[in-house]
Amino acid sequence: MTEQIVVEPRFCGPDGIGNGGYVCGRVAAFIDGAAEVTLRKPAPLGEPLSVARPGDGRVSILHGGELIAEAAAAPYEDFSVPDAPALAAAQDASTRYVGHVHTPYPNCFVCGPNRTDDGMRIFAGPIDGGGGVLASPWRPDARLGDETGAVRPEFVWSALDCPGGFAINDDPDAMILLGRMSARQFAPVMVGEEHIVIGWGMSGEGRKRISGPAVFSAVGELRASARSIWILPRA
Repeated sequence: MTEQIVVEPRFCGPDGIGNGGYVCGRVAAFIDGAAEVTLRKPAPLGEPLSVARPGDGRVSILHGGELIAEAAAAPYEDFSVPDAPALAAAQDASTRYVGHVHTPYPNCFVCGPNRTDDGMRIFAGPIDGGGGVLASPWRPDARLGDETGAVRPEFVWSALDCPGGFAINDDPDAMILLGRMSARQFAPVMVGEEHIVIGWGMSGEGRKRISGPAVFSAVGELRASARSIWILPRA
């Protein structure tokens, strides 16, 4: 029987398509060890997506005959992660989240302000004097956890998505799309506990921008980080 996954409508990013970080996390689960996931096209919601294994350890996700995403084992690239802000500073930064005024993603599972009941509600805003680092508090609820109370990996990948995107987007009214992501989890992220999520820009050229989101405990212990490549819209 062909392996399949379904991205449920709840896990949208922009309206009508899957949240990029969530999709990457689902696809990464088919790779043993560290994975790099490339998103080739937006993932449709509520439809079965086929899992193909073309060999050489790679995994492809297909909708009909169309390639949606692919993943491969890849050594995690170490890079410098900024220190976590204090929890109070992250809470203050969250009040400056641009999406409180306007966002192209009002219904996003991770950062959508409309998702009052079932969203992750990670609203990363600029830290006061933080040199381009955005931050938000995050207390994951039990719906995101496994039987041990740890947040499931696909939701850790989700948390690492939007803060990095907002950190490198010059035009908050423009929609950008996640193109590639590799993530590493260093310690469990537990439901019901306060965490700090940050995003910062690494580099960029033309329409391609690279960001480095991370998740910390409330006292600044690194729990997970990622390297994300984003594609800006054509001018």
